[in-house]
Amino acid sequence: MVAIPERAPAAYHILAKPTGAACNLNCTYCFFLSKEILYAGSQFRMSDELLETYIKQLLESHRVPQVSVSWQGGEPTLMGLDFYRRSIEYVEKYRRPDQAVSYTMQTNGTKLDDEWCAFLKKHNFLVGLSVDGPREIHDTYRVDRGGHGSFDRVMRGWERLRAHQVEVNLLCAVHAANVRRPLEVYRFFRDELGAQFLQFIPIVERATAETLPLADQGWGEDDTGQRTLYTQEGHMVTRRSVKPKQYGNFLIEIFDEWVRHDVGTVFVQLFDASLANWAGTPAGVCVYTETCGQALALEHTGDLYACDHFVEPGYLLGNIQDTHMIELVASERQIKFGKDKRDALPRFCRECEVRFACHGGCPRNRFLKTPQGEPGLNYLCAGYRLFYKHIDEAMGIMTNLLHQNRAPAEIMRWYTFHDASRAENHPRSRSDTSTSARQVWRPRRRN
Repeated sequence: MVAIPERAPAAYHILAKPTGAACNLNCTYCFFLSKEILYAGSQFRMSDELLETYIKQLLESHRVPQVSVSWQGGEPTLMGLDFYRRSIEYVEKYRRPDQAVSYTMQTNGTKLDDEWCAFLKKHNFLVGLSVDGPREIHDTYRVDRGGHGSFDRVMRGWERLRAHQVEVNLLCAVHAANVRRPLEVYRFFRDELGAQFLQFIPIVERATAETLPLADQGWGEDDTGQRTLYTQEGHMVTRRSVKPKQYGNFLIEIFDEWVRHDVGTVFVQLFDASLANWAGTPAGVCVYTETCGQALALEHTGDLYACDHFVEPGYLLGNIQDTHMIELVASERQIKFGKDKRDALPRFCRECEVRFACHGGCPRNRFLKTPQGEPGLNYLCAGYRLFYKHIDEAMGIMTNLLHQNRAPAEIMRWYTFHDASRAENHPRSRSDTSTSARQVWRPRRRN
């Protein structure tokens, strides 16, 4: 029985990368492709021995009944199905009778066929599928090593997932090619694909003056062999990166569509996390929580890093073949990493009226200075402030509905009345609308 350190969390999350950075696509904005540099000469395949070690350590160190086994890349399907069949055998070998294990996989979807999808369904995998919008948008950056778009191959994978009724979250990167087309992207997912679970992930690629020219070309290996390792350094961003206020407006346009038509039928991760923070319950997403440090990344070699976004030498905690995973998770270094999300916030953020909602955002994007010149301001701050101030009234209404044991989806009826009243431009209607809002209004939560 493993000895659990006193300060170890009861639960934590590991994103395991069995192929490391290896991928069959060459997406221009994918900084993780550059991580191949860290393991030059590697075959980029997790060994069976390490797979067993990982599963055993993960299960024996959890003190909660629910454990998640999560696979990412690179492209995890390159390992082949037999690898994942063995992983489930190891889970059955090592899980305690009181443990329930769930499975997730993030994939580009190009390798999925009926055999894959039948396996994913059988074991109730939650699949995160990367799609950036309709063909023209998706194929701007999500290309293969020949420069060809991946849209058709991804859509074939999507259709197979749907045919086998696999639970899927669509993961949409927000970048220069789609940030001005939010409703086109959202309606494509909702109306054409019939997707119900969406995540919108801002692309922010940091660079220095020295690395920017290469970074602008992309992070994969090109014909010249020139590339640079992506690290969380620099105060510049690539031309693909989303601009802060653009990101805020992108979210606002989608929110305004969603809150009028889709509450309770389409689930957008950021909107769910925002409502949780307004209601004073855990957001469930490390980006929007006060502290972090309990979502780590495991490389194909057994190296454990502080976070998926910090797979670089300065954040390597150790190797699970040398030191048990839970000792690394509970190390002083990792605990400080997680607490710094709160403790290193500049005063501008600590006093911000929407701090309770964003908690300063992800530390990887905190490379600007505040108006007072203090370092540590999130690059996306201006966008977050736009978005959170815009949704304040709606979030207050939905929070109050929850406190009344009513469904947040009731807000759509209020918006129907509200919009009709505004269209009529009648003084009595405007007054009634205001009263209706007050009936369910509750001031937002502030920490």
